[in-house]
Amino acid sequence: MPSLMIQGCTSDAGKSTLVTALCRLLWRRGMKVAPFKPQNMALNSAVTCDGGEIGRAQAVQAAACGLSPHTDHNPVLLKPTADCTAQIIIHGHPIGNLNAVDYHAYKTQAWGAVQASWLRLEAVYDHVIVEGAGSPAEINLRQNDIANMGFAEAVDCPVWLVVDIDRGGAFAHIVGTLACLSASEQDRIRGFIINRFRGDLSLLQPGLDWLEQQTGKPVLAVMPYLHGLDLAAEDALASSINRRASFRIVIPAMPHISNHTDFDPLRQLEDVDVLFVGPEQHPPAADLVILPGSKNTQADLSWLRRMGWDSYLQQHLRYGGKAIGICGGYQMLGQHITDAIGLEQIAGCSTGLGYLPVTTVMAPRKQLATVEGHLHLAGQVAYVRGYEIHHGLTTAPAESAPLILDGRPDGALSADGKVLGCYVHGLFDEPEALQLILNWAGCIRQVHPSTQERQERNIDRLTDALEAALDWKKLRAAGFPLEQ
Repeated sequence: MPSLMIQGCTSDAGKSTLVTALCRLLWRRGMKVAPFKPQNMALNSAVTCDGGEIGRAQAVQAAACGLSPHTDHNPVLLKPTADCTAQIIIHGHPIGNLNAVDYHAYKTQAWGAVQASWLRLEAVYDHVIVEGAGSPAEINLRQNDIANMGFAEAVDCPVWLVVDIDRGGAFAHIVGTLACLSASEQDRIRGFIINRFRGDLSLLQPGLDWLEQQTGKPVLAVMPYLHGLDLAAEDALASSINRRASFRIVIPAMPHISNHTDFDPLRQLEDVDVLFVGPEQHPPAADLVILPGSKNTQADLSWLRRMGWDSYLQQHLRYGGKAIGICGGYQMLGQHITDAIGLEQIAGCSTGLGYLPVTTVMAPRKQLATVEGHLHLAGQVAYVRGYEIHHGLTTAPAESAPLILDGRPDGALSADGKVLGCYVHGLFDEPEALQLILNWAGCIRQVHPSTQERQERNIDRLTDALEAALDWKKLRAAGFPLEQ
């Protein structure tokens, strides 16, 4: 069985983490393995080795396989720009914006990209571990489905179904999901994974026995709830609320926030409180405010003003606070943003928040690149490595640029040294750059492991837990070629 698909009873059931663990488990055994997600909808993305972009979760899964991320790992990526509209990314590059109805019709064309990537991976790797999207029980989306059972049926791929028991109703989720599937789709499911269980397993056993008797399918593993596990999320925001922390970072949870995984290294600092502030919530006093990336910069800038963030930011800086803008947030901190052809949604020009001496013009060609260089801040220099994903072309005075990336300037620093902006996602990933930024912002602490080192530890921890949880006898009976 060279391939396997993981589908979930619900969104956030644990599909991404289970695929990551399975990829690493096979990779540890010396097998050539690759991840694959036919269609993903996410605003957290990563730049690939072939110059495109894919969902961030697939980049983590590629790392679990010892691979660089490639556009074949996620051939179709949907990046919402509004409630019913998304930018469509095919093989790493945008082909335009479509509303939900038009994309539903376009899926017959998107299938060609999915099939091409799938065939390339199948030809090279011993195993391809596939991640579904949402739930196969979304019967309103079954026509032209390329993300769940439609894909599995087309390529004849077996499926494991994962459920999050921590949210409750796990047995009903499984039985209800099966009831929504056709007979052939039900037969395709070879077993279940119970995810995020906490408690005494013996108390769960009667339920597992009932489930197996009711469905005729095995429970292949009961994964424990892993406290503190932190892998890059597809979309879900997570704050690290630490009321006793001496340093607070506040980030507006804008409607079209993107690449908020940029802030994972900050959330993992023990004495730092990272707080995402949503609509109608008043942001508390902070030491550092960060404006994140956005898939609809002008709309989110308007939202910030409606929520009172412009006044909050004025007061924050007046009393000695610092501010950083990443990508869309960098554009917002400038003087003007012009989108003459409505790339993000509506054509027009917006006045920025005015803290940085930059102007931005949206351009049709998306900038996609991995970058490295050095951050020059407060008289010190630190190594930086990350990636850029943006449509905007931003003009800044050369003397204001705090970053030198691959020999060229990037970003801007305000004349008073309180506001910093740049295009680099991953600005906080390298320990020395994070150390320099924290010190500039007034947080004196020692930063140790890099984001990549923390990610590797989390992947290994997750894989160890899966290896211990798998029922190897049932696994062999289900046809999965692994030995304990």
